[in-house]
Amino acid sequence: MARSKKAKTRGDALPPATASGAAPIVAATIDYERWLHERVDVVEPDILLKHQQMTGSLFAFLRATFYRWGPLWLEVCPDLAKAPRVLAMGDLHVENFGTWRDTEGRLVWGVNDFDEVAQMPYAVDLVRLVTSAILAKHENGLAIDASNAATAVLEGYAQSLEAGGKPIILEESHPNLREMALGAERDPVHFWSKLTTAPPMTPPKRIQRRLQRSLPGGAAEVAFSHRIAGVGSLGRPRYIATASCNGGLVAREAKAWLPSAWGWARGRPRERAYSVWLLKHAVRQPDPYYEVEDGWVVRRIGPHCGRIELADCPKRRDERLILREMGRETANLHLATSDQRAEVLRDLTERKPDWLLNAAQAMANATEQDWKSFRSSPLAAGS
Repeated sequence: MARSKKAKTRGDALPPATASGAAPIVAATIDYERWLHERVDVVEPDILLKHQQMTGSLFAFLRATFYRWGPLWLEVCPDLAKAPRVLAMGDLHVENFGTWRDTEGRLVWGVNDFDEVAQMPYAVDLVRLVTSAILAKHENGLAIDASNAATAVLEGYAQSLEAGGKPIILEESHPNLREMALGAERDPVHFWSKLTTAPPMTPPKRIQRRLQRSLPGGAAEVAFSHRIAGVGSLGRPRYIATASCNGGLVAREAKAWLPSAWGWARGRPRERAYSVWLLKHAVRQPDPYYEVEDGWVVRRIGPHCGRIELADCPKRRDERLILREMGRETANLHLATSDQRAEVLRDLTERKPDWLLNAAQAMANATEQDWKSFRSSPLAAGS
């Protein structure tokens, strides 16, 4: 459950991060998790699971450590720090895309998670997306090489930005994305079997009421459970309400909301929920069930309403096309900051053709060095 007490600033909460001589990634992890404990009632087993995933997978490590990404990015890519600023996702990666149903019941594809939205240079999202593709290839999750990944992302981003963006509706077009969204790995029987067998857990009364209000009329036999999902958000309380409704199952999720780690890393841990503004103004077909209210993110979940992991994708796929669409969707969201569109396009034309590739490769190398430091730390040993 989210705590009601005021959060302290970094300086109030912690001793100097470098006092113990710990590696920057270790100090940042300790620092961030102490702050997390001040803001929410942390699910301790999920924190241990997060450390295990961070230790075992470089790609999972990237996903888990956005709190470190900002300072590292400024060190490694200082030439990009003055790029035009937009409302950006921040924690963008190749597994942060999924589907939802709009008010017309149409299947829509796009970015799935907005926990880290903040005002930042537009290049942050592009560099992180390509970095994630490089690290996913490192672990055999993708086959595309870094150069083609960067070219595809930049091509889709620039084209969409120039055209003013367009929501990605899967009903009549985008056959490759539609195949991903409707693949056997997202089969409804498997999805509901996994969800309905989760260990029961009773949320606080106000969260129970919030979840029940989000369920459709006629929902009955409501059951609550704790959900383990994602990587970066592990440790935050996350509750599920599952119910029967008119002959089938429905579900809603409530996850504790926190300000973006982008602001936290700069000593501004109380920034507002920028995701609400971004989703209101982006070129995007809205998810009618996504809400941020009273410190909680509430959304509908279902077999085709959620994130698509690489393991869920068809083995035969056009990865260049998929990454180009990821670039398009990134532009759709950046267009929420419409007054920066011309500045971003100008900045893109002034950069060298290989700027994104070089930045992503440098960040991939720096992230791997952080990973090695983390793996040799007591945090990894304690996992």
